[in-house]
Amino acid sequence: MHGKHIVAAALLLVLAACGTYQPEGLQIDRSIQAKSQNSRIEFIVLHYTSTGNEASLKILSEQNVSSHYLITNDPVPRIYQLVDENRRAWHAGISEWFGRTDMNAGSIGIEIVNQGRNGNSWEPYPPAQIAAVTALIQDIVSRHQIKALNIVGHSDIAPQRKIDPGPLFPWKELAQKGIGRWYNDAKAQEYAQEFLRNGLPDIAWMQKELARAGYKVPRNGVLDKGTRNVITAFQMHYRPALYDGQPDAETLAILKALP
Repeated sequence: MHGKHIVAAALLLVLAACGTYQPEGLQIDRSIQAKSQNSRIEFIVLHYTSTGNEASLKILSEQNVSSHYLITNDPVPRIYQLVDENRRAWHAGISEWFGRTDMNAGSIGIEIVNQGRNGNSWEPYPPAQIAAVTALIQDIVSRHQIKALNIVGHSDIAPQRKIDPGPLFPWKELAQKGIGRWYNDAKAQEYAQEFLRNGLPDIAWMQKELARAGYKVPRNGVLDKGTRNVITAFQMHYRPALYDGQPDAETLAILKALP
């Protein structure tokens, strides 16, 4: 018997030993599902595109960047799904949240058509577009059981290089609809008065609390540029009226009151 025939015969014997050989194709029984499992998707990351509808669609579908969803800013917004939720989209880049890196691997990216920052002004988000964003996030959360603290902006997970979705994104409005994390306002006011009476905590405390909130922040006890960038990102999310990177009593009170 030639060598190749011996190999073929041996392979048939191995397959026969493993069970019924199905030459017409692979047969998998999926009738039993394990109890111990959950979704691979843990995060939702929100972005703005910095350009218009057509350019956004072209960039996200044809270039070396992508997102799972794109929401236009038409009078009646349209939701495009550009990447299947089971596949990795390239939207987060170098980023970190609660110590988790490679955010693309476990997140769904949502790009919102919005011009973003233009000098000292920002383009507002139309109510109809936010309604579409809200409905989409609610649907994703219901299917993947994503925790509120893991619904974040690009600036939250990459505060040293990103500022989207910007201070005009209505985080508080979404939180009132059960989307995302928010702070206890009464507690924040109480803590603010405490800080005004007794003085602000030191920088090491601020850095520790920002890390507790999920942010990647320097832990050197110094109010350096990196720490200010993180404070700015935090303020844009939770205190958008003023996002100067300055650790004032109101900002730190909100931070302390944040779950």
